[in-house]
Amino acid sequence: MSNSNIIEQKKQVVQEIADKFRDSQSTLLVDYRGLDVAEVTELRKQLREANVDFKVYKNSMARRAADAVELSELNDTFVGPTAIAFSNDDVVAPAKILNNFAKEHEALEIKGGVIEGEIASIEQIQELAELPNYDGMVSMLLSVLQAPVRNFAYAAKAIADQREEQGA
Repeated sequence: MSNSNIIEQKKQVVQEIADKFRDSQSTLLVDYRGLDVAEVTELRKQLREANVDFKVYKNSMARRAADAVELSELNDTFVGPTAIAFSNDDVVAPAKILNNFAKEHEALEIKGGVIEGEIASIEQIQELAELPNYDGMVSMLLSVLQAPVRNFAYAAKAIADQREEQGA
């Protein structure tokens, strides 16, 4: 294989990573050193079920991709074994899964990330992990919207009951 082929392949990988950075709602970087094969397999399974792409890239290529999408502040985190979780659909899912997994497995360390195009601190990622998922937020919204109607119904029933008692 010639050098130009290898360079071309590397450019394609850098472009793939850059595209994933651009397209994802949230991207988290983790150090997975110390996890055994079974634990990594379980983590990958949980992330896959949430439609999160979880890959390990060479740090040098990830740095080039971060530079290409103007996220060079991330370059300090590309040291040692780094896996990247990309989520195009759900901003909360990767943070929630990785944060919960890190609580159970001390070997997993969240190193940093990008939330909707902005560099996020570890504290912001942990706050995001504490938020309810989409379904939970929808259910909270519906209960807030139903409250005035429910209160009106209770008040109307109380007035009707009171009038009924007065009429009897």
